[in-house]
Amino acid sequence: MLLGALLSTALVPASHPGPDPALPARLADTGGGSQLITAVAPAAGSTTGTVVWWDRRAGRWYEEGRAEARFGSGGLTEGATRSQGTGTTPTGLYALPYAFGIRRAPAGTEVGYRRVTPDSWWCQDNASAAYNRWTEPLPADCAPGEAEHLVTYGTQYAHAMVIGFNYDRPVRGRGAGIFLHVNGKGATAGCVSVPARAMRAILRWADPRRRPHIVIGTETGPLAVERY
Repeated sequence: MLLGALLSTALVPASHPGPDPALPARLADTGGGSQLITAVAPAAGSTTGTVVWWDRRAGRWYEEGRAEARFGSGGLTEGATRSQGTGTTPTGLYALPYAFGIRRAPAGTEVGYRRVTPDSWWCQDNASAAYNRWTEPLPADCAPGEAEHLVTYGTQYAHAMVIGFNYDRPVRGRGAGIFLHVNGKGATAGCVSVPARAMRAILRWADPRRRPHIVIGTETGPLAVERY
């Protein structure tokens, strides 16, 4: 009896880690890299939630930091069917093409970082060839009233990252200029924002060799983050 018990115990490793309980391990997709930001709101109509940044090591995800987050004044909506001008934050999984800011990149930043100048604009004009792109200077076919003059957002764009929503092949009318940036006074116009200290920490954490992505969603329901 004693010998049988010993053999049974030996067949099961005492330190077996079991399934990874971290949120990224439950997602449908994480972008194929080993770094991920999750931006999760309680419900579709929420304007606040939580941003967590994660590293994947030895097959498991580990939380590296977290912060309170703000979303669009219109809450969250499905990114694939979003309409421009609704003040909603698009849900989905997105790449993070590059970072930018009015201030210098925090020490240790490795992602591509572009400094904002007085000539820096983000075109949101559906009729422009520069739709959903950084431009310097503002092109003639992009109306100033349909573009963001980046340097005028001294607080929000002190440091930021471009979220690759509607970016690779822009669909007119779906939306432009969706960023992860520093908090302003309240809810955003569709971006995700975090406190300044958290934004600097994310820039120091992000490693382009590890292909960081961001996934945006709700805790449950049709826009649940685990769908993406």
